[in-house]
Amino acid sequence: MLLSIVIPVLNEAQTVPLMMVRLRDALRKVSWEVIFVDDGSTDATPSVLALEALKEERVKVIRFSRNFGHQAAVTAGLDFANGDAVVVMDADLQDPPELLPRMLDLFERGYDIVSPQRRSREGETVFKRWTAKIFYRVLAHLAEQPMTPDVGDFRLYSRRAVLAIRSLREQHRYMRGMVAWLGLKEVMLPFERKARAAGQTNYPLLKMLRFAWTGVTSFSAFPLRISIAAGCLLSVAGFLYLLCVTYLALYTTTLIPGWASVVALQCIFSGVILLALGAVGDYVARSYEEAKERPLYVVTDARNVSLAGKSLPRALVLADAAVPLDPVVVEETESAVPAPITSPAYQPLAGVRA
Repeated sequence: MLLSIVIPVLNEAQTVPLMMVRLRDALRKVSWEVIFVDDGSTDATPSVLALEALKEERVKVIRFSRNFGHQAAVTAGLDFANGDAVVVMDADLQDPPELLPRMLDLFERGYDIVSPQRRSREGETVFKRWTAKIFYRVLAHLAEQPMTPDVGDFRLYSRRAVLAIRSLREQHRYMRGMVAWLGLKEVMLPFERKARAAGQTNYPLLKMLRFAWTGVTSFSAFPLRISIAAGCLLSVAGFLYLLCVTYLALYTTTLIPGWASVVALQCIFSGVILLALGAVGDYVARSYEEAKERPLYVVTDARNVSLAGKSLPRALVLADAAVPLDPVVVEETESAVPAPITSPAYQPLAGVRA
């Protein structure tokens, strides 16, 4: 059995060598390959990946032309993975490689998806922990299918689960929601999440908010429904206020002519209208982007990856299999590069795993 490990990387030059050491130690008794997807790194990550690929054929590297986002990088890794089981994990070592043998054991028991569930989140601020907790709970109630809290993209997929995810080519991707939508047999594996081994997080607050909004709008029409509900409530409130003003005008002398209440109501209703239009506009914009059917990612360089006859829907592969990943980097580091390690030749799986 072949295990494929998909690792999206963005400016992770410090953590990639540490990841490789721990992967080799954890998978001594397993046939494996690791697919690094460079999502437009601007540091020394391409050089480090080129060096690792030269050392060992089991290390495969795919490089994007620019930053297409973490979810697109995960998609590319799944597209090029050949394993009977495929694990998606981050390079910062918050997803421990030592957990992989236990995940494989559960996979061999017949589970299509093995999802490590975080019991703790070391190295994260209280604000991030609480906002993440609230987001997962809220999304679990808003989405049309159940989503397990405290489960990220660190997962093991069976071959048929990978083939199913490959068929979902939507532009705005939220992999955790796609997995829940498939409804395949899944098991949770609790673990303690450690702090980053090195470097800085690639998910600042603004990027986290955008990702959360993508998760909500991709699997729920709640923003549209809440604007309708808010409009109905304010309309009822406005009608009741009109009855109150009419009563004061006909039966009392306490009504003071003025425009303050009119302005206040106008601001409230205008705000609700703009909120509703914004929600509708965002869904329309997403539909427009889906209609264009542009590629999810563009691959410009690859190493140790078979590109012969590779044709993927909504993906653009411009890499030439005969051209090294980075000739300049290889030339600069040639003296420090050891002889390549011979590894067994792995063949892609011919059929779908039952």
